[in-house]
Amino acid sequence: MKLYLSVAKELQTLYGFGTSACWWAQACEDEKTQNEIAELLYGSSGLGLNIYRYNIGGGYDEDNNRVANPWRRTESFLVYDRESEASFWDFGRDKNAVEMMKKCLALGNIDTLILFCNSPHYSQTSTGQASGSLLYHTCNIPKMNYKKFVSYVLDVTQHFLDGGLPVKYVSPINEPQWKWGGSYVWQEGCHYETEELIEVLHLFAEEIIRRKMPVKLYAPESGEMLGITKEYLEAMLKDEAIMSVCDIFAYHSYHADDRVEDRYTFKKEFVEAHPELRFDMSEWCELPNKSHTKNFKGALITARIIGQDLAYGGATSWTSWVAANNLYINEKDGFDYSDAMLSATEHFEKWTVNERYYAMAHFSRFIPVGSKVLDFGFRPTNENNEFNVFAFKTPAGETVLVAVNEGPQRKLSLDGDFKTMRVIASSQRKKLAEKYSGGFTPDLNVAANSITTIILK
Repeated sequence: MKLYLSVAKELQTLYGFGTSACWWAQACEDEKTQNEIAELLYGSSGLGLNIYRYNIGGGYDEDNNRVANPWRRTESFLVYDRESEASFWDFGRDKNAVEMMKKCLALGNIDTLILFCNSPHYSQTSTGQASGSLLYHTCNIPKMNYKKFVSYVLDVTQHFLDGGLPVKYVSPINEPQWKWGGSYVWQEGCHYETEELIEVLHLFAEEIIRRKMPVKLYAPESGEMLGITKEYLEAMLKDEAIMSVCDIFAYHSYHADDRVEDRYTFKKEFVEAHPELRFDMSEWCELPNKSHTKNFKGALITARIIGQDLAYGGATSWTSWVAANNLYINEKDGFDYSDAMLSATEHFEKWTVNERYYAMAHFSRFIPVGSKVLDFGFRPTNENNEFNVFAFKTPAGETVLVAVNEGPQRKLSLDGDFKTMRVIASSQRKKLAEKYSGGFTPDLNVAANSITTIILK
């Protein structure tokens, strides 16, 4: 493949890479483990991530709770007494997750702290549960409690701000289109019809403005790029209050792993049509997950999606779903099918770094905030998607390439006026191995089933 870097066009500016602390951080209580994981994710010797998503939990009533897995339900700062219908704050709750957030912030690389919700507080919902309505595709919070939900989230936000935490965005709704609830629940969630979504976001906007809070909305966290997502955007654009405190349209790129052309459509219909907005890809994992944690295929898929969301979808940042998850041991083959960058036992007695971690590393370690995506004319298709190369220009003037090869060995030919070159590669056998450092050479081989970062000066 010939890369015409000398005529590459600069596209959008990148605002970085991140992950979510939901729900693993609440289970990680050993200080040594906290420090090690914080450095792996947000430290300069690790991934150097700069975006942190903290989950404001909906809480749960022990006597009215259908989420069996403790990793899928969250402790809330708002304590509610069902008999007296009284509530009070206890900010000593969710201690482990708050401590992990503070440790990651202390490393100095985070510039974007987002507080997000999967559900309103359980006491504000129709079911008294944070896991959705008893009917699929039905909103679980009555209109009379919308303002209570707004106050709950913004009071928590103000508490963090008063404590010196640099909260930048509030994201009160997550994947509003999915069914959430019904006969089977597995986590917190709440469905919203478009008009309900807008009404809730409008109330949040009004209250943020009234309180003169130094935060903005991060919305709507649509669960897919296409589908009803365009309806959300059009409805938000019509609401002056929402748009006055929301200049980022946040979405998730699920359910399109093998459809790069969906990203072309998203960029054309959303990004190019609305240059006044930022479009952040705020959540993705391999879904359904077919790659176990020790299979480098999971890293290859992750790296392909990161690059395609940025280069072809027009995303201005990229955030993985969760940093760590519970072990998901398949009884047939004995492998762990956790979808995260790290896997852990229930209380982090044992934990491991998974192959997907290195996919993120090939981007976040070498492509800093402020880098530009480069377009050099390469366009894969749904049918021809085995070899991808993504290009970026850093603020320091370096050109960084990330080649994701899911097939046999390939040859790259580079043009451009470069003096030096570094080549860092990962595969099933070796991770982040420096293959070359020296003078620029225009021709190089990209190994089969590998991720390769090339830094050109």
